[in-house]
Order: sequence, then structure tokens, then C-alpha cells
Amino acid sequence: MTTYDRGFRAAGPPPPTPPAALPARPEDPRWARPALWGLLALTTVLYLWSLGASGYANQFYSAAVQAGSESWKAFFFGSSDAGNSITVDKPPAALWPMALSVRLFGLSSWAILVPEALMGVATVGLLYAAVRRRFGAAAGLIAAATLAVTPVAALMFRFNNPDALLCLLMVAAVYCVLRALEDARTKWLVLAGVCFGFAFLTKTLQAWLILPPLAVVYAVCAPAKSGRRMGQLLLAGVAMAVSGGWWVAIVELWPKSSRPYIGGSQNNSFLELTFGYNGLGRINGNETGSVGGGGGGGGGNGGGRWGETGIGRLFGSDMGGQIAWLLPAAFILLLAGIWLTWRAERTDTRRAAFLVWGGAMLMTFATFSFMSGIFHQYYNIALAPYIAAIVGMGAAMLWERRTTVAASMVLAATVAVTAVWSYVLLNRSPDWHPWLRWAVLIGGLAAAAGLSAGARLGGRPALGLAGLGLAASLAGPLAYTVDTVDTPHRGSIVTAGPAVSGGMGGPGGGPGRFPGGFPSGGFRDGANGGPPGIGNGNGQGQNGQGRQGNRLGMLPGGMGEGGRRGGGMGGLLDGPDVSSKVKAALEKNAGDYTWVAAAIGSQNAAGYQLATREPVMAIGGFNGSDPSPTLAQFKEYVNQGRIHYFISSGGMGGMGGMGGGPGGGNGTSAQISSWIQANFKKVTVDGTTLYDLTQKASDKS
Repeated sequence: MTTYDRGFRAAGPPPPTPPAALPARPEDPRWARPALWGLLALTTVLYLWSLGASGYANQFYSAAVQAGSESWKAFFFGSSDAGNSITVDKPPAALWPMALSVRLFGLSSWAILVPEALMGVATVGLLYAAVRRRFGAAAGLIAAATLAVTPVAALMFRFNNPDALLCLLMVAAVYCVLRALEDARTKWLVLAGVCFGFAFLTKTLQAWLILPPLAVVYAVCAPAKSGRRMGQLLLAGVAMAVSGGWWVAIVELWPKSSRPYIGGSQNNSFLELTFGYNGLGRINGNETGSVGGGGGGGGGNGGGRWGETGIGRLFGSDMGGQIAWLLPAAFILLLAGIWLTWRAERTDTRRAAFLVWGGAMLMTFATFSFMSGIFHQYYNIALAPYIAAIVGMGAAMLWERRTTVAASMVLAATVAVTAVWSYVLLNRSPDWHPWLRWAVLIGGLAAAAGLSAGARLGGRPALGLAGLGLAASLAGPLAYTVDTVDTPHRGSIVTAGPAVSGGMGGPGGGPGRFPGGFPSGGFRDGANGGPPGIGNGNGQGQNGQGRQGNRLGMLPGGMGEGGRRGGGMGGLLDGPDVSSKVKAALEKNAGDYTWVAAAIGSQNAAGYQLATREPVMAIGGFNGSDPSPTLAQFKEYVNQGRIHYFISSGGMGGMGGMGGGPGGGNGTSAQISSWIQANFKKVTVDGTTLYDLTQKASDKS
């Protein structure tokens, strides 16, 4: 019995077992390369289709991209404006490709979003290469196709959040680790460390979630002596520290007086941001400066402010349609793959591949399921490549052994479970293509019934059943992805697919509540029909199909994620639309000022900055809660004539920030707002209230 049988022995003599350290790669059939190029071409079309309809997508990041295209200092630090008042609340690596694109092609939606789409295509191709090396072209194609049509992946590869680059770098890191596991070459492990370092500069500590399982697998399974393995891991750690730490060291050593404030921190420190708001705070919910303050976890139903936590979190109404279509299948196939390879030698690369991809999936799944801090649906893109790889590897391994009863039954059960689960997910949108859920269920169960008799089938009938099972398994996520591609997405909180019933109603201190107690409603992210942002708890917008997951309701100062608006939550979730008259007022004599205006909150400022393409100071950063600038600093800027207008806004602006840090409540944002209102001339331009900071309130016009 070979090391891979474990009760799944195929008929006939087993294939010879290759050397454990470096098994021969399976030869590609003639159709493999054309199929790969066809898949990549279709993925490119899918990710580029109607890309410009999303406009500037998340204006928070688009404004920083615009600033980086105008100022190399803003480019380096990731500043929100070219005047370098404050940075975004992430390191800047994800901004750099987009900023370079805008420098080359000018500011436009396409210049910002095309690099993200190309990252998606590259990720799909790299995942194919990683899986194909040990499991063959068919496994690689299944994995790549699964990733390409995962709804949350299609969403974020067409959006300008940092998650697209993070996903690409994570797949690259895993690829390098798998190459290192083949023959213990140090260069591949060092390259993996470099990928992790740059991933840290993309989204800080989230990039290191999968480090522990990968390091353990290499330490145990690499084909080298233990001392060499430990030394290689140490070198990889050094490479990671250097590639991720050089920027951090420069920022921390740079005089604070001559660099922008580190957005998201309360003490102008990137290290504080890394281990606080963007680090442990995401795990325990104690995010000082966040929306609603840093009060830690809590909330109803065992959850925190950002929804119910627990093992079923990613299967719930708000999350399931984003990522969970093939999650049950991945768990089944992971167990099958480990069982099949359990008695293999220590250095077996197929088993190592299951342990690497499976460890990454389980670590990410557990963290996302139980973290109490800020958690949005689109974070689930991090799981997409791990699920896709396991599905491709496991399906291919079981197919190789399909003539055994055990393998055929596991394969059939996987297809059946996926079909039933897809029916459940599709049934959460009962009025959205109702025929599809029945087609998926019937097709999947029919394929499962046929595959269960795999030991008695062969040739074309078996291939036909496999194709039917694969089609039924991918039909649901593909339909969600097509809907996602066909829908513009704007703002800070976006989701894939149609609206669902029974959703949480938005992040909050219990179902249907937003942090701080605001009632949930039906935020939209640019879907057609009806006034965006006006909806009900089920995500249905007026006169149009709402979007699931964005149910934050009619919050102060804004209407939601699309259309003519003042910015969701007073500009917290999306930037405002700017009229031509307001734009002309801000652009007048713009060259005389460092900032043509200042506004509370980065999204508020971003809308005006993108409209005028002139620097607009974001007081208080993203949440309006960062203590930047202080009242004294702002007064000095005004006395120096560096700021022309202050843009007054409802909601967050009037509240002076919503966070619990020094900038929120009665903090610096509120102090600056009160000082301006008491001392400077108020003017109204096309319904927008401006304060001219060059004219005292007592001055006569």
C-alpha cells in the first residue's frame, strides 16, 4: 500500500512513489495552457468590466492617491492631502501602485482602479501556479477559477482598499514557502519573508496572521536538518523585518514637526497605530479613537460592537454570501487531504501543501470568527485564496482515487453539501433569480448521486458528472460575482452580491445598531434606483434594490454611500458630492494657500479635495477623533494664512468627531469647530456652509 492510500487505493498497481523530498511535477496535458490563458483572459474582462462606474470608490484612499501623485512626500508617508497634514490610518504600500498610475495617466477612476484589477488577475495566476506544481493543471484551474468567482474577491479586486495588494502578497508568500519546502532552498524562504514584510506595509498585523502555521510547517517538514531549518527561518525573519521595518524606522525617527500626523493614532506614533487601533484593538475591541470609542467588546448575542462573534459568524446572513459558498467543502477536503497523506514521510510536499493552505485558512477563519473589534464583510477576501487552493487540491486528489468507494463517497458528499449550502445562501435573497437556487440544488444533488457510483463509472460519463458538480458548486458565487461587477460600489463599507434577508442590519452593539446607538437602516453603495442611503433594516433601498451589509441607516449628516449626499454619517462612510459653485469658490486663489479648506473627518475632506484637486485638511483623521491638529496648531495655520475655508458639515462635523479618543466628543475637532464659528465669517455657497478664515466675524464685507 502506498503512503497515499489510507483506504482509497485505486484499482490496478499503484504509481511508483517519487522521492519524498522532491516529487516530480505532474506533466501538463495539451489543453492546460490554453485553458489557463482563457481563464486569465475571462478574469481580466470580469474585473475590468464597467470599472469606472464606481467613480473614486473609497474616496478616503482616492484622496491619498491624488495627494501622492502631486507630492512625493505625501506619496512616501501616505498623506491624505498634498499639504501633508495627516496620513491615512494604514501604511502606504497599497497606495503606491495607484499613485504611480495616476502620475502616469492623470486622475481618474480607471487610473486608480485598474492596478487593483490587475492585482486580482495576478493573484489568480499565481494561485494556479502554486497548486499546479504538486497537484496538476486541473487542480490549479479549479483553484484559480474558484478564487476568480468568489464574490468578495471580485469586489475588492475592483476597489481601492488595501485588501487587493494584501491578498496578492499573501498568495505570493505561500507560494514561496511551498517552493522552499520542496528542496529547502534558502532563497525561497527569504523571498517569503520579503512578501510578509511588504504585506505588513500594506495592512500591518493582518499580514502576519498566517505566519505561525507556515513557520511551524516549515520547521517540521522541510527536507533539511533541524539546525538548518531554524537558521533559514531566522534569515526569513530578518528579511521580513528589513522589508517591513525600513519604512517604520524612517517614520518613527523623522522629526514629528516636519512630517504628517500618523492618522488613526492618538500619540502621533505608527507603532501605537500598529499595536493599538490596527492591532490588538481589532482583536479585543478596545480601539481607542474608533467609532463609538475604545470601550472594548460587548454587545448583544455574544458579539461586540461589530456584530455577533462565534464559530458561525462567517456563515451568517451578512457574511455567508461574501465568502462561505465553498467553506464547508474546504473543511471536508482539507480533512480528506490530510487523511490521505497522513502516513507520508515527514518531507512529503503534498501533505505540506495541505498543512500550509489549511493552516492559513484555519488561522484566518478563527480570527475573523471571534475578533471583537472593527470587522467588515470585505475583510473576508483574505480567506478566498486559501479556500480556493484547498478545494482545487482536495478535489483533484479525490478524483485520482475516484474508483475507490471511499473517495467517490467523499467527493459526492462534498458536492452535495455544497449544493445544499448554496441553496441556503441563495434563498436568503428569495426574489433574486429564484430559479437559480433550484437549478443549483438539483444539479448538485444529481452530480453527487452519480459521483457516488464513481467506482462503476468511467470515461466521459464520469467527466460529465464532475463537470456538472463543479458547475453547480460555482454557479452561486458566480451569480453573486456577476451582480457585484454590474453594481457600482462607493464608500467605506461595501459588500458583494444582492441584498439578503435576516441580516444583522449593520455593525453595532447588537443587531441593527451602530456603535454609539444609532439605529440601523439600509445603506447603499451606489446601486441604481432611489435616494441612496435611505432604506430599511433588510437593505432594500427606496425604488431600487438595496445592498446587503451596509445597513447603517439614516445617520447624522448623510444619506449613505451613493448619489447626491452629504456623506454617510456626516462624511464618515463616504465623501460628499460637491457642486460646481462650491468647487469654484474653493479653487479661487487656491495657489495662495497650503490648504484651500479644512473639514472634520477624512471622508468629508476627501470629497472636496477630489473635486478641486487641491489639498483639503482632514481635521481629526478618518473618525474625526485624532487630536490633529491641536487647536493651537490650527490657530497658527490660520494666522499664517495657510487655510482659506472651513467647511461646516452636519453630523460628525457638528459633533466634533465620534471617537472616544482625545479628538472626539469635546476634543480637538469640537474645539476647532467652536473657535471658528465664534470668530470667522460664515458664508453659504449653493447650500454649503463655509467659514472664510481670512475674514473675522466682525469684519464688514
